[in-house]
Amino acid sequence: MKTHLISKTQLISSTHVMPHFCAHTHFRAAADTVVTLFFPRRCPVCDEPVKPWNALICKECEPKLTYIKSPRCLKCGKHIGSSEKEYCDDCAVRPHVFDSGRALFSYRSVSASIARFKYRGRREYAACYAACMQEELEPFIRACRAEALVPVPLHKSRLKKRGYNQAQVLAEELSARTGIPMRADLIERVKKTTPMKDLSAAERQNNLKKAFKIRRNDVKLSIIIIIDDIYTTGSTIDAMSHEFKKAGVERIYFITLAGGRGI
Repeated sequence: MKTHLISKTQLISSTHVMPHFCAHTHFRAAADTVVTLFFPRRCPVCDEPVKPWNALICKECEPKLTYIKSPRCLKCGKHIGSSEKEYCDDCAVRPHVFDSGRALFSYRSVSASIARFKYRGRREYAACYAACMQEELEPFIRACRAEALVPVPLHKSRLKKRGYNQAQVLAEELSARTGIPMRADLIERVKKTTPMKDLSAAERQNNLKKAFKIRRNDVKLSIIIIIDDIYTTGSTIDAMSHEFKKAGVERIYFITLAGGRGI
C-alpha cells in the first residue's frame, strides 16, 4: 500500500500543481491559511482538527487510506486480482458507454469519511481528496486531455435538502489544482432517483433511465472527465455518458473518490 504524507506546503508547491495554474493556487493557499487559523480544518479520516494545523490530513491518519493500485481493470480502473486479466468480472461481460476511468481509494478505507463529506457538511474534506487525486492520478488526468471536469448533478430536491453537491465541491477543488475548467452547467438530473446503495446492477440501470438531460443545445466539448464520489457498477457514469455522446462529446472518462474490488 502506498502512502503519502500530505502537507499543505507540499501541495501548493509548483511540483504538485500543474504549471499553468500555479499562481492561482498560491493565492488560494494564502487565503486558506488565514481561514484555517480561525476555523481549523478537520481531518477526513479521524474528523478531528488536523495535526499539524496547516496540513490537509493528520500524519498518523494518512496511512489508513488505501489507494487502489495495479493491476487495474482497463475499463473502470478497479483493482483486479491477476495481472493476466485485462478487465474486471463486471466489465468483461457488460459493455459501458464511458471510455475509461479511475477510482482513487478502496471504498472500505474511506466509506465513513465519504458519508460525512456527503451528509454531515464536511465540504472541507474535498481539499484533501483533490490533492490526493492530483498526486496519485496525475498521469491519467494528463493522458485524458480533458476540456472540462463535469460533476454528477443532484436532483434539485436533494440539493435543497443537502445544501450542496459533494461531486461539484470535489470537482471545484480538482479544477483549482489542475486548471481544467469545472462545468456544472452542462447537464441536470431531471428524475428523482431512488438511492442506489442496495439496488442490483439491473435495478440501477432501470432507476437511471431518463434521469439526466443536457442543459445546453451545443455542448462544444470533445473530451470530458465526469467526477463523482463512488464507482460501483458504473450505471450513473453510463447514463450521463449516453446523454453526452448524443450531444457530440467524443471521449468520456471518469474519476471517483472510491471504488470496490473488481475480482
